[in-house]
Amino acid sequence: MNSDIKRKTIENDESYLRQVSKEVDFEKDNIEEMIAKLKEYCKEHYCYALAPVQIGITKRIIYIKNTSQNMENNVINGYDEGIVYINPIITYARGITTFLEGCESCIYHQDGKIIHYTAVIKRPYEVEILYYDLQGNKKLKIIKDFEATVFSHEYDHLDGILHIDLAEEVIEMNSSEMKDFGTKHPYNIVSKTGKYKQEINAKDNFENS
Repeated sequence: MNSDIKRKTIENDESYLRQVSKEVDFEKDNIEEMIAKLKEYCKEHYCYALAPVQIGITKRIIYIKNTSQNMENNVINGYDEGIVYINPIITYARGITTFLEGCESCIYHQDGKIIHYTAVIKRPYEVEILYYDLQGNKKLKIIKDFEATVFSHEYDHLDGILHIDLAEEVIEMNSSEMKDFGTKHPYNIVSKTGKYKQEINAKDNFENS
């Protein structure tokens, strides 16, 4: 793995993670290099997805490795869906789901082990998003189910929001405890309908950009 790729954590870099990431400039930014670093980090770590700010790049990109609930996919060598969203905007969100979330950035070290700040988080069941693809084309997409949870977690990172900010209770766990908890309390769909928080009216701005 490239030793230059270091993850930012709240243990050492909370103020950095709290930044609002900047939009990608297709003319000036080296998008391929940024995507390559995201891909490389995800390949070597047990994560569903990643936002650039987590590895020291404050740009509005989401890289998704795994959209399934099969956590074993996260560690299988070479498994990578390689989904990329550039400058994404959520235009609406509906429904409610719950899932125990951890984060590559919400950790600390204790006695040589990594401890995760985890929490059962409410996320939308469905989101509609506008984004750019790698070629700079504007796209519209509806994401549902567990994929919406993965996307929403990373989307918050772009605005400096961590999953623990949304938690009713934060629980400190090691990796094996997280796995055990997740087995006993799997991803849950509470509702597929109804607005999730406030509808976001950003479509016109995106279409005119």
